[in-house]
Amino acid sequence: MATPTLREGSLEAPTRHPLDWQNPAFYDEGALFHELERVFDICHGCRRCVSLCQSFPTLFDLVDESESLEVDGVAKDDYWKVVDHCYLCDLCYMTKCPYVPPHEWNLDFPHLMLRAKAVKYRQGKVKFRDRVLTSTDRVGALAGFPVINGLVNAVNANPLGRRVLEAVLDVHRDARVPEYRNRTLRKQEKARIGRTATGEPAGTTTGKVALFATCYGNFNEPGVSQDLIAVFEHSGIPVALAEKERCCGMPKLELGDLESVRAAKEANLPVLRRLVEDGWDIVAPIPSCVLMFKQELPLMFPEDPAVQLVKSRIFDPFEYLMLRHRHGKLNLDFKQPLGSVVYQTSCHQRVQNIGQKTREILALVPGTTVEIVERCSGHDGTYAVKKESYAAAMKIVRPVAGRVDKAAPDYFGSDCPMAGAHIAHALGCDGQQRHPLSLLRLAYGI
Repeated sequence: MATPTLREGSLEAPTRHPLDWQNPAFYDEGALFHELERVFDICHGCRRCVSLCQSFPTLFDLVDESESLEVDGVAKDDYWKVVDHCYLCDLCYMTKCPYVPPHEWNLDFPHLMLRAKAVKYRQGKVKFRDRVLTSTDRVGALAGFPVINGLVNAVNANPLGRRVLEAVLDVHRDARVPEYRNRTLRKQEKARIGRTATGEPAGTTTGKVALFATCYGNFNEPGVSQDLIAVFEHSGIPVALAEKERCCGMPKLELGDLESVRAAKEANLPVLRRLVEDGWDIVAPIPSCVLMFKQELPLMFPEDPAVQLVKSRIFDPFEYLMLRHRHGKLNLDFKQPLGSVVYQTSCHQRVQNIGQKTREILALVPGTTVEIVERCSGHDGTYAVKKESYAAAMKIVRPVAGRVDKAAPDYFGSDCPMAGAHIAHALGCDGQQRHPLSLLRLAYGI
């Protein structure tokens, strides 16, 4: 077993190396298992990440139940059990692990899990269900057709329909699944496509933003994006919709389908690049989508100038609002206090290293107290709906729901709409969550 040690370099900021996914050696299963054993041995000797997700308890249980009580006693086929529980939240890398680069052990657990998922995908060892659930554009577009839309939502809301869905697609019958909208964001806001505007620059911001709507924000919860538009324009920030978009690629990344990630990148980047070159900043209402352009695509395509350009100009909505506030450009004419607010800061927002911008903005509202829950919700888009991982997702969200229940706030929610809905589901009050952008709009009285 490796003996955990620290060196001076481990106290430096974590350094992320580019993902060498186009190298044939990346998909060598023997080399993969060798690296899995090395990293698992280090994790077994440390165990700091045991409370983050189900991957680490699974690994440690496998070790503790082996004859040797070491990683070498764990069957290699059981390594996949650890991999399957990882949903690339990145919290272990960014908040817990002392052995990330520049430490000499060079441990990047999430990207090792991504490599394993990519090997598994290339071997064809993924379920049809997972291919369907991660094809968010196609599912959303199909479910948005008028007749199909009513049928899909009816099946999802019906206990018998959910039992059938569980039998056919292994989607857990009790999991919360989102509604699909026939009146998508693009249908409601089509006048914003191709819109021109002049923004008022301040600091690093141009003062006008193009909204990357995201597939979830377009097909499932367009209201969050409409709240974003209302809040931004209330502070004098013109908002336009990107001419078109595909899924950012995060669901396919988590599946290990890296070629589909490349295809999504090649569809999105020309549009976003033109917007940036025309003076627009980019915002997106889903933290995972922002992270995709800020971190994952730059690590997959470090030499692509369009990727690097968009990386430099895409922002979390509250990050952007706080940048404007620092230069006196945020409207502070709030009409309504929010009382007590408890919100879960999503993993993919936390690992952007932007600080607690949502809390800082909401705290500007008079008569408002904000409590943050910095724990994973366990949702991950697909993890919380799969038959085999639903119970684990409910276990992970339980402490978050417990904090909300104990605080009994006036409002609760999350920066990630899916995480907020999962927390409400765990509390038995589906639909009562409020996104922070919705709360800000409420405070403005607009």
